[in-house]
Amino acid sequence: MPIISTSLGNVLIETEGEQLFRLQFTETVASDEPAEGITKEVKKQLDEYFSESRVSFDLPLELKGTDFQKSVWEAVNEIPFGQTTTYMKLSQRLGNPAAIRAVGAAIGANPILIIVPCHRIIGTNGQLTGYAGGLEKKQALLELEGFPIQKSLF
Repeated sequence: MPIISTSLGNVLIETEGEQLFRLQFTETVASDEPAEGITKEVKKQLDEYFSESRVSFDLPLELKGTDFQKSVWEAVNEIPFGQTTTYMKLSQRLGNPAAIRAVGAAIGANPILIIVPCHRIIGTNGQLTGYAGGLEKKQALLELEGFPIQKSLF
């Protein structure tokens, strides 16, 4: 399981064959080994994203979860760079406005942070809410994408 360094901290990359199925922030020290195969491409695309020369990812993903979780993650993946939506709007888009809590739980279980951009989901009141990498990283990702953050949110 390679660990690479990014401007927001180290990330763990897990692949199966040539498909990415996990990308999570970690406190573990980055590996000195050169990245190979899909890991090399993930690192390249993340470097481009953090240097603001990439607005979308083109990586083979293996989404591992329930059918409902996968449908939520696929909907999240359609949110354009620099834009946000709310948990409520996402549940409505999925055709089940009452599933807002289930949508939130699925987003919280997103195994491929940054690339499946769950950081683009905010509260109905416009506030930043939960992010597996921490709210500071969520704010940094949104700012990187040019989304204005109200400093009074924290």
